[in-house]
Amino acid sequence: MQAESDAENATGGGAARANGTPVAPVGPATPVAAGPAKNGPAKAGAGAPVRSRRFPSITRDTARPEGSGRAVPGAVSTPARQWPMLSVLTATAVGLLATAFGHPRVGCLAIGLALIAASVMRRVLPSVGMLAVRSRFTDMITYGLLGVAITLLALVMAAPKPWLVLPFMESAVRFTVR
Repeated sequence: MQAESDAENATGGGAARANGTPVAPVGPATPVAAGPAKNGPAKAGAGAPVRSRRFPSITRDTARPEGSGRAVPGAVSTPARQWPMLSVLTATAVGLLATAFGHPRVGCLAIGLALIAASVMRRVLPSVGMLAVRSRFTDMITYGLLGVAITLLALVMAAPKPWLVLPFMESAVRFTVR
């Protein structure tokens, strides 16, 4: 079987997998200009390969996700490179601890403000490390809306007295509870 496969490859029949299915020959990753341009004479650098902006038909490697970049240069330690994510996680942990120790409003405010800060950092900073999960726009909207919602819920929270009174909230709650 191996001899047949070697014979096919030698005669130009193409490579074959172990199960006998043919494998298409692999061409160059980027197209190369065959000769001078059609519309004009050859220039000094005309023999250089022309890179295409199209995606290759055969994927050779995976692209780095948008958030895989570093917030600071690579010579710095990992915690310093991921400071945006670590700051949001620290503020969230402080909020959870405050909630656990009997201060739910302060804890929810800390968590909501941490998410709002994440939204602002995602908008302002060019590279935020692992804080980038989706596209910049989607991250900003998601972090911002969740942060505002949690912050408003913390301010309207009825335990023991709300810090913010919204007139329509009482009727909305009565309507949904009935």
